[in-house]
Amino acid sequence: MDKNKIIIRGAREHNLKNINLDLPRDKFIVFTGLSGSGKSTLAYDTIFAEGQRRYLESLSSYARQFLGQMDKPDIDYIEGLSPAISIDQKAASHNPRSTVGTVTEIHDYLRLLYAKIGIPHCPVCGKEIAKLSIDEIVEKILGITPVHSGSAATAIEITSPVIREKKGEYSTLLLDLFRRGFAEAIINGKKYELTPKTKIPLARYKKHNIDVLVDKVAITDENISRIFESVEKALKLSGGIVKVKFSIPNSQFTKKSQISNTQNAKYQELTFNQNLACPDHGVAFPEMEPRLFSFNSPFGACPACEGLGVKKEIDPQLVVPDKNRTIAQGGILPWSFKKSSYYGGILKAVMDYYKISDFVRLRDIPPEKMRSLLYGEKVPDIIPVRIHSRGGSVWKFDITWKGIIGFLEDRYFKTESDAVRGEIEKYMSQNPCSVCGGTRYRQESLLVTIKEKNIHEISTVSVSETLKFFRQIELTAREKMIAGKILKEIQNRLSFLEDVGLGYLTLARSANTLAGGETQRIRLASQIGSQLVGVLYILDEPSIGLHARDNARLLETLLKLRDIGNTLIVIEHDEETMRAADYLVDIGPGAGKLGGKIVAEGAPGEVIQNKDSLTAKYLRGDLKIEIPPNRRPVKNKKSILVRGAAEHNLKNISVEFPLKVLTCVTGVSGSGKSTLVEDVLYKSLSNKIMHSLERPGRHREILGDHYVDKVIMIDQSPIGRTPRSNPATYTGLFTPIRALFAATKDAKVRGYLPGRFSFNIPGGRCDNCAGEGFLKIEMQFMPDVYLPCDVCRGKRYNRETLEVKYKGKNIAEVLEMTVEEAADFFQNFPAIADPLKVLEDVGLGYIQLGQSATTLSGGEAQRIKLATELARRSTGNTLYILDEPTTGLHFDDIKKLLGVLNRLVDAGNSVVVIEHNLDVIKTADWVIDLGPEGGEGGGRVVAAGPPEEIAKYHKESYTAKFLKEALKK
Repeated sequence: MDKNKIIIRGAREHNLKNINLDLPRDKFIVFTGLSGSGKSTLAYDTIFAEGQRRYLESLSSYARQFLGQMDKPDIDYIEGLSPAISIDQKAASHNPRSTVGTVTEIHDYLRLLYAKIGIPHCPVCGKEIAKLSIDEIVEKILGITPVHSGSAATAIEITSPVIREKKGEYSTLLLDLFRRGFAEAIINGKKYELTPKTKIPLARYKKHNIDVLVDKVAITDENISRIFESVEKALKLSGGIVKVKFSIPNSQFTKKSQISNTQNAKYQELTFNQNLACPDHGVAFPEMEPRLFSFNSPFGACPACEGLGVKKEIDPQLVVPDKNRTIAQGGILPWSFKKSSYYGGILKAVMDYYKISDFVRLRDIPPEKMRSLLYGEKVPDIIPVRIHSRGGSVWKFDITWKGIIGFLEDRYFKTESDAVRGEIEKYMSQNPCSVCGGTRYRQESLLVTIKEKNIHEISTVSVSETLKFFRQIELTAREKMIAGKILKEIQNRLSFLEDVGLGYLTLARSANTLAGGETQRIRLASQIGSQLVGVLYILDEPSIGLHARDNARLLETLLKLRDIGNTLIVIEHDEETMRAADYLVDIGPGAGKLGGKIVAEGAPGEVIQNKDSLTAKYLRGDLKIEIPPNRRPVKNKKSILVRGAAEHNLKNISVEFPLKVLTCVTGVSGSGKSTLVEDVLYKSLSNKIMHSLERPGRHREILGDHYVDKVIMIDQSPIGRTPRSNPATYTGLFTPIRALFAATKDAKVRGYLPGRFSFNIPGGRCDNCAGEGFLKIEMQFMPDVYLPCDVCRGKRYNRETLEVKYKGKNIAEVLEMTVEEAADFFQNFPAIADPLKVLEDVGLGYIQLGQSATTLSGGEAQRIKLATELARRSTGNTLYILDEPTTGLHFDDIKKLLGVLNRLVDAGNSVVVIEHNLDVIKTADWVIDLGPEGGEGGGRVVAAGPPEEIAKYHKESYTAKFLKEALKK
């Protein structure tokens, strides 16, 4: 066995054609090829799967019983495997509690840091709160500088504040203090002698301060024991607080010093606290421990939102989405204005009561009346309601009016109907918690600071800014000893995030808002931090979502991982990454059944010279994605104008999106592209045109929406989350296919209807697996495991259903066909063949009709959605919005995709694409570049115009620099 190689022999998993391959260890290896050629099958389903299986076999039989049995990949053998770690594009956690900080574990170190060296502050006065031991208090007292020249010692008064800002007469307390041997007390700033006959008139319902004089003593070596005992006695009396008063000369008097009741002498008073509590206001502070700084713990989470930072509330913007409408036109969305209906009658009564016209636009109704309509008055009004039914009867009753929003809230919390609750939830949105302001933390957690910043303030600035703060932080010698190692870990992890191009993220950002590429790079940063050696890392397109500017930094990170002694296998289509590889493997030559072979392998220079490799032809320049000879004119064309966009990091910008052209929105990661296009443009248009109930990002107004009659967002979210979902069901192809099987002679004889051929309803499906083809094994502490059904062997149907055949194929065999095979098989049925042809056009001829949605990549899911929309009849005035459609696409696939997008535009539609790929940017008619940086440094329009204009004139744009090179090629 060659220890310097991973030797693969006879790999036949999925579409692999019995391939043999020798891969060098401790090198940077790139797998490339057309989409569906077998790259992921070789990397994940063969190499990684076998590595995982062997690892599980090394565990005890007790541990294996909880993990289930992993199938051996269809392969003769693999030698030279290292422990394998997969860093794929699985979506981030859907748990709303997960943030970038918790996923990277930086938040855990921050919690520890704040617990160890954080400084708490009083919530009333804002003063620092310190916790001191008796020894430390005495040490500070002995350190008081003598105020008189010569050898005279400083005389001090040690007092104990037994009552602090509390109501009462306290005569019994004062008598008790006298009996315990105390002779003097300072009450509300005045000194009194304590005797059995002393009567000090204290108002019962006023707050008082009572300090007991414990000792008067000079600071000398002989009195150290006496001072210690007096301090100890004072602390016990007050429950942990002692005051020390001493005289100071006029020259040393400051405003901060306190003046006694004698006019000739001036005194300074020091307060020492044994507990974590404000000495002035007595506000106790909880124990400083890491859980106090966790929003996932009851000790640190805001009690109102339980650490989520948001609360689901009725949103007035969703109740009244279009203020240009009148109430008669249905401006109040939850309630129709039919006077004979229950809610219509209430609405009419309320409008009559507040004298609101039903034919005035909502925006023209005076604000105070609109407020009464939505929220009611502070003291709810009793409004009489009279509803006239169609039969002529009158229904009379009175209501206590709390506003439409109050009415909906009451009904939401009181109803026992899930349907009613679901209906009201349409008008609810997540708003920042009113108690914690969206910080997630309880008040005490935010009162602890390090260099005047609390844990929330640290978490809400960019990773780059946070790293800069911790690099510049100045600590005392004691703080360095305590927090030195913690700080080092925080700085390292923040550095790794910046190295993989994620410096624009904040630690407080929810993990469920991250793109697949961002999640993958976060996991990559975590692996770099672990500093493991001798590991096989398998990555799936780590460059996704990364601007060309940041690609070099990512490559540097990957090469660093290789240099410390690891093997990297990266599935990638990026040209720069391919050229930087130590070893390049091109798989193909086609997709699906036409792929699965090694077309070329070796150093990048060798592969580029290979005449059979399609990838090499693009790398050499023999084939290329052409720049269109003429770009579609933009001048004098209709457009959609977004004004005053200010969501997230957008800087109150106005952006014009020309229609009937291909527009590309670019910019570095975190510059605000998705916020502008998805949160502002799409959601606003969706509300206005499609009457959806999505809350758009903050903006002043949107103009030109009447030029578009439909808006379609095609993102990379899965087409389904269970094995039941597949391309056939999502595209609607399965309905005509089932109808075709039901029309066969065998089906008619048996009386089978189309429902018999559905695996989602009882009848024709396998009863053992309920038509899933798999049995789900629930794992308590791990993701669920799916095993093939041992009755139907994954076919999904029972024996009788599988006996019905069309052209020699049963329904299960049809679902196993690729799109390309099915297009040929059903060529005489346009209802089936036409949508299949569109799937082929977007480069998905290799996927199976019944392929589980859980096995599809984000890019494949997106193209299935695109094909589904293309198969529908176009209105010619549709706006299509796509988020990085080139994900997972080879050069040749991108060429096909651009052909489809241009076909849409030529039919009169408009296409807006968020993209980093220079081949797409250079072919666009109009480019909108945001930036110039990510996070707070972004959110501005850097440039807008045709690609040539941007490349030529805009020096501030990072995109312009790389676009210039792409246009030269």
